Amino acid sequence: MAARRILSLWFPRLAAERVLRLRRDVLPGPLAVVGDLGGAQVLTSVSAEAEAAGLREGQGLRDAAAICPNLLTVPADPLNEARFLGSLRRWAGQFSPWVAEEAPAGLMLDLSGTAHLFGGEEAVLARVAEDCEGLGLTVRAGIADTPGAAWGLARYARVAVAPLRSGDAIDQEARATRSRAAKRRGWERGGGLPKPVRAKGAEVAVIAPPGRLVEALADLPLAALRLEEGTVDRLMRLGLRRVSDLIVLPRAGLARRFGADTLRRLDQAMGMEPEPLSPVRPPMHFAVRLTFPDPIGLRADVEAALDRLLPPLCARLKAKGRGARRVVLQAFRADGGVAAVEVGLARAADSPDRIRPLLHLKLDQIDAGFGIDCLRLEALATEAMTTLQHRGQIEATASAMGVTGTIAGAHALDDLIGRLGARLGHEAVTRLHPAESHVPAKAAQVLMAAWSVAHAGPWPAPPGPRPLVMFRPEPVETPDPPDAPDLATRPDPPARFRWRRRAFVLRMAAGPERLQPEWWLEDPEWRGGARDYWRIEAEGGARLWLFYGQGGGVTDRWYCEGIFA
Repeated sequence: MAARRILSLWFPRLAAERVLRLRRDVLPGPLAVVGDLGGAQVLTSVSAEAEAAGLREGQGLRDAAAICPNLLTVPADPLNEARFLGSLRRWAGQFSPWVAEEAPAGLMLDLSGTAHLFGGEEAVLARVAEDCEGLGLTVRAGIADTPGAAWGLARYARVAVAPLRSGDAIDQEARATRSRAAKRRGWERGGGLPKPVRAKGAEVAVIAPPGRLVEALADLPLAALRLEEGTVDRLMRLGLRRVSDLIVLPRAGLARRFGADTLRRLDQAMGMEPEPLSPVRPPMHFAVRLTFPDPIGLRADVEAALDRLLPPLCARLKAKGRGARRVVLQAFRADGGVAAVEVGLARAADSPDRIRPLLHLKLDQIDAGFGIDCLRLEALATEAMTTLQHRGQIEATASAMGVTGTIAGAHALDDLIGRLGARLGHEAVTRLHPAESHVPAKAAQVLMAAWSVAHAGPWPAPPGPRPLVMFRPEPVETPDPPDAPDLATRPDPPARFRWRRRAFVLRMAAGPERLQPEWWLEDPEWRGGARDYWRIEAEGGARLWLFYGQGGGVTDRWYCEGIFA
């Protein structure tokens, strides 16, 4: 079995060079990408010109502007930067099928058994450097037996640490000179690690010979082991600068003082502890297309082509256990234009009979122009489909007798919601779902039917009769309004009142039903008072739902909130 070989690629100026690729003619000169760190504006990535001017990552924006007045800045865009790294991952797939992303600006490749296809590891690095030069990217590469060693070589090989004279290092200063250590700057008294200084003649790529990890990593700084910044700072206070200083220490004491993670990172880099390389799984893609020898333009021809595209698309969905939620049909015209229609499904579907009717509803929106050369059908959004068990004897008998089963009824409702959504928009098709609240206006919540599940079981019974139509409380005019009675002396329903410019005479009243506000919620309509609800039947047959409110968003008076059937 061939030895494991890992290639680590690091793009130190990925964010800045991504912007330069898009605006090379518009943004000449030094460029920096600015992001937010703890409420402060700092440089997250700098171009080569900006780095030559003395700027660095993590530097404050004001300091950078003072050093380089002609600095051009752009805001950080983590989403597009991650997408760009994903594009580089697909590019790196030519060297190995096992490619993993090291966010925010790195890739890890397993070259075991693939380097010889390009002429060896040196040829792979030469190919990488050539491609990155054509892409306008700066790359640092390292090849070693372990991911940890390759990561450290790519980022810290040929990088020297600035001389650090600390009074805490016995091998650096004599005992008599320790008294002068307090006069030095903070990091010289054993503080944090200074910024690394690149040595002249730094190489773009480094290859560690197989089986010689100790020699390859010995002169690297401790940060090459992927240790936390606080751990590196503590080690620096003890005079430990490089990996070779850490290897010779007793393992038990090292783990006890600096944690097991320090020992684990060291073992991973040296190959004593396995470290798996998890590649990014390619996204699932479901699309089919059909080209025509001659352009088509009739609706019947498009429907016939759609009948040929749907079965293979659904077969691919079923093979992956997925169902389509959004489907788009693209028509490529002979004049170079593209016409597209998109439909959404209330439930994920992998059957042509459930997708075809929705697409037929929108085929009239396709402008054929001078003819259509190609049709492309793609499932933009998919979901996992639940496996359906075989029908039992009861369901089979009900199906044979023509009785609509639960599953068939659910599919019929989903298809209806999908057709309505294709016509009106999915946001316009809603359903009610019970809510856990004793407040009548909050007893149900409105959900979009296409993105919700129907309530299973009967609707919860209310504590009392509820009107068929409910609305926001509307004031009712009474001839003699009471003088704000307290909770114990609420008035009876008025014998005569006016509502919506109509006069009503009380014929019969039932109640009251007293409802208290939800004190655990901040609701201005109910703040500070209860309501006494009455079922009113007036002369003429009008049946209203009145209440007397006190406090909160309603004053001490009568209101109407609903109409009974």
